[in-house]
Amino acid sequence: MIAAGDYEFLQQFLKQRSGLNLSQEKQYLIESRLAPVARKVGLAGVEQLVARLRTAPSGAVADAVVEAMTTNESSFFRDKTPFETFVSFVVPSLIDRRGSRRIRVWCAAASTGQEPYSLAMTLKENAHLLPGVTVEILATDLAGHVLERARAGLYSAFEVQRGLPIQYLLKYFEQKGDQWQIRPEIRAMVQFRQFNLLQSFAGLGTFDIIFCRNVLIYFDIPTKADVLSRMAKVLAPDGYLVLGAAETVMGISDAFRSASGRPGLYVANRLAEATA
Repeated sequence: MIAAGDYEFLQQFLKQRSGLNLSQEKQYLIESRLAPVARKVGLAGVEQLVARLRTAPSGAVADAVVEAMTTNESSFFRDKTPFETFVSFVVPSLIDRRGSRRIRVWCAAASTGQEPYSLAMTLKENAHLLPGVTVEILATDLAGHVLERARAGLYSAFEVQRGLPIQYLLKYFEQKGDQWQIRPEIRAMVQFRQFNLLQSFAGLGTFDIIFCRNVLIYFDIPTKADVLSRMAKVLAPDGYLVLGAAETVMGISDAFRSASGRPGLYVANRLAEATA
């Protein structure tokens, strides 16, 4: 059992570095996730790892601890509805209003890449409905090791069986031994970049659509409100924010409001922003 003082230190360390709000009930995660990190860097256990972090709160060891404690659960076409809404409503509505056929998308918690690749495959499948449309997909994540996997586009049989239609597997993947790799033309549609949501968004540019699904649930309310406020500033005035099925802006931020009653879809609340 980790000492109370060490756990409190880890809570503060992880919140400052990643926004992760580690509750008292999550102590069981510490040993399972951080003991392998300790062994990898030649330390006897979690207690010594915490001692190292106290003296060196930045650097490779600190990065490894943050990445180990970050949840990287993902699957292809997770929840389905956001991908259907993306191609049937969001992209067409942006094009109709603007006339421009260039769309920029940010997947803000891309993990091992299933979400941005699902968007890319959705666009490929529906290219006939969106003639001449150019979509740029930027996919970011805090954890460098999961982005390496995402860039390679290599997935196990178990991973491609989670939510991926069989016709997509046959059409957009190539078998590599006991794994499946996304074809180059799909990988080329996504740009991956390591990025911490606690950092300034200023260097990212402006986006027409932001997917930030199933990551805010790990933050406390002030951190959620801060991230949402900054996302509103990098979202185009007529753009859309997509949150996870269990997430909401209600009671957290007035930077966004629900879009046409569509679950998980939001638009920037410019009136609230202008009067804040």
